[in-house]
Amino acid sequence: MLTAEHLTRLHIGQEWLDGLNETFDRFAISSAWQRAAFIGQCGHECANFKVLEENLNYRAETLMKLWAKRFPTKEIADQYARNPKKIANKVYASRMGNRDEASGDGYRFRGRGCIQLTGHANYFHAGKALGVDFVKDPDLVATPRYAAMTAGWFWSTHKCNELASNNDWKALTKAINGGYIGLEDRIKHTNEAYSVIV
Repeated sequence: MLTAEHLTRLHIGQEWLDGLNETFDRFAISSAWQRAAFIGQCGHECANFKVLEENLNYRAETLMKLWAKRFPTKEIADQYARNPKKIANKVYASRMGNRDEASGDGYRFRGRGCIQLTGHANYFHAGKALGVDFVKDPDLVATPRYAAMTAGWFWSTHKCNELASNNDWKALTKAINGGYIGLEDRIKHTNEAYSVIV
């Protein structure tokens, strides 16, 4: 079990204690390395358990870099720049179970939680697994309990325990991130967490 002292030493708020322990229990994240890797990966993804909602406040130039196909010109990008709601509705439209741009699903089901649950399909399936209607109340995913629990659901469905048990930080980061962004920071957070909880 994680304790209040563990969280203090890891600079994680006490409001996370019950949610993390419930997540570890529910998804059999039981070894020290599995728990450390979960904390390390989530710590990187959500700024050490402080940011639970995706920031989509991008400049036009950034939109053109991140989503070149959706924002092929500065003129188009300028129509969306610095408008997170409009950006989310465009970039997440008609994918991940979302309806078209006009539906508002992109913003409604934007990234939330410790591992950025994104898209109607993920909110629906995570909610079914946890017995909570996240489609009806998506903001629940940005609360400590469900931010941790949905991350646990993602962790379990992507077989992350096995990767953590093998200390395969590269494969684990790819499973969570889709690439290797922040790999060194994730490893550092994992090692710190391990040294505290072992």
